[in-house]
Amino acid sequence: MKKNQEDVTKVKSIRNIFLIVIGFLAIGAIGGGAVLIVSPTGEMMGLPLSEFKNIPFNSFLIPGIILFTVLGLVPILLIIALLKKPESKLAEKINVFNDMHWSWTYSIYVAFILIGWIQIQLIFLQSSVYWLHTFYMFYAILIIIIALLPQIRNLYKK
Repeated sequence: MKKNQEDVTKVKSIRNIFLIVIGFLAIGAIGGGAVLIVSPTGEMMGLPLSEFKNIPFNSFLIPGIILFTVLGLVPILLIIALLKKPESKLAEKINVFNDMHWSWTYSIYVAFILIGWIQIQLIFLQSSVYWLHTFYMFYAILIIIIALLPQIRNLYKK
C-alpha cells in the first residue's frame, strides 16, 4: 500500500514539473509577445528590425501576436487540459497518437512549434545566434523528453 502511494506521489511530482515547464514557456511567450505588440519596432527589446534579413513584416506586431497567442495562450490552455483531461472531438481530429489523450499530444506539438519558431528566427537573422535561441531549442527538447517519460505517458494513456 505504501509503495503504491509513493508511486502516485512520484507521478504527480513529475506531472507538476511538466506543467511548470510548459507554464514557463507560456509566461515567457506572453511577456515577449506583449512587448512586441506594445513596441512593434522592437526598441523595448533591443531588437532592431534592421538585424533581420528578408523579414516579411515591416514591424514585429504580427510576430508578437503569434508569439503571444501560439506559444503563450495555447500552453496556458494546454496546462488546464493536462490537469482536467477534457474530451474534445475537434482536438482529437489532429491527435496523431490515438492511444494518448489529445492534451499530451498537443504538448509535443507545442514543443515542435517552438523549434519551428526558433528556426524561422534564425533564417531571418542569418548572421546571429543568440543564447536565447539555444536555450529555447533545448527547452523544446526538454518538453519532449518529459512528455515521453513513462510516468507521463501512462498518466495520459487512454
